[in-house]
Amino acid sequence: MQLTHVPHPVLAKQCAPLTPADLKAGVHAALIKEMKKDMVANNGIGLAANQVGLDLALFVIDEALAAENNVPSAFANPEITEYGKEADEIEEGCLSIPGTWLTIRRAKKIMFKGLDEHGNKVKFRARGMLARVLQHETDHLFGLTIKDRATKKSRSS
Repeated sequence: MQLTHVPHPVLAKQCAPLTPADLKAGVHAALIKEMKKDMVANNGIGLAANQVGLDLALFVIDEALAAENNVPSAFANPEITEYGKEADEIEEGCLSIPGTWLTIRRAKKIMFKGLDEHGNKVKFRARGMLARVLQHETDHLFGLTIKDRATKKSRSS
């Protein structure tokens, strides 16, 4: 798989949802495995399907981050249903914008829901780095990158 870079059009559009039936049947299992490998090979902590050129509402996250938070490491059709009031600003990079680090303001806590890689519904609260990664990857699936989210301060630097 090859990484897709900005300004590729697939990175600027809302991705197509996956069906629970396809996930349950394992239709996307090989893709998810390959995305996890590519994410690790490129030193990422998350990777969305559109970052490998696919119009699918699917992303994977770092296995260790998932394990320490007791959540799955692959998600389809994600939705952030609630953002906490507290936010922080941290520099983020993106595999689709190599060599760029921008200051991004994100909620410290979120309520997240979607499907796991087996088509099961998941819903949980996330905080800290997990919340940040989920927000970053969910943004991708709605056509947003860190360039769209960057604070004014980091855009001008």
